[in-house]
Amino acid sequence: MEKTKEVPEVRIAQSVAILIDGNNIERSLHKLTGDKSAMLNFDSVIPKLLDGRGLTRLIYFREGVSISEKFAERLHHRYHGSVMPCHKSADIPLTIKATQIAQKVDTIIVLSGDSDYVELVRHLRGEGVRVEIAAVPDNTAAILIEEADHFTPITAEDYFTLTPPKRTPPKRIPTAREPQEHKTAKGKTTKRSTSRKSGAKGPDTKGSSTKGHPNRKKRKSRG
Repeated sequence: MEKTKEVPEVRIAQSVAILIDGNNIERSLHKLTGDKSAMLNFDSVIPKLLDGRGLTRLIYFREGVSISEKFAERLHHRYHGSVMPCHKSADIPLTIKATQIAQKVDTIIVLSGDSDYVELVRHLRGEGVRVEIAAVPDNTAAILIEEADHFTPITAEDYFTLTPPKRTPPKRIPTAREPQEHKTAKGKTTKRSTSRKSGAKGPDTKGSSTKGHPNRKKRKSRG
């Protein structure tokens, strides 16, 4: 019986830059799940993309200025990443950054399924850079997958949906005319009204007249 040869461990020293088209990935996840609270799970997708290689850059490009500060801090804390707000779409700023760092890394991974990145992929590969694409398969252009060196599908384990916290309604304080609940010594709950009892009467003014008033003089009858 032949013994299987042990494959020697190979140390991979490739440096990787991950550039994320945030708007494209967010829209793809929302369309896939039907839930606008779906978000990319970086703790799952980043290790899968690196696959033992070293992370050099991680930049999240997003259109608009409404970007969570906590999200930016988390990317910086865990991956030394950064968020780059874009005036319009992210494809132009992402393309510029990719060409700027092309000579500093071995591999560039673009998270987007937009066909607008086809020319960027061709240019980077022409410069000797390995280019990979990661995106939701149903929202990825076929030509983009064909032009890239490798395609990684974003699956269910790579995203999550945010559950909004349950809001506890504020405790309503009863008004003076509403009954308040009080517990008796036996633990029973009774309602007690803070207004006057229904049987209580105010000062009796019925039948009051000037008759018999000590300070009122009787009028003399005209004869």
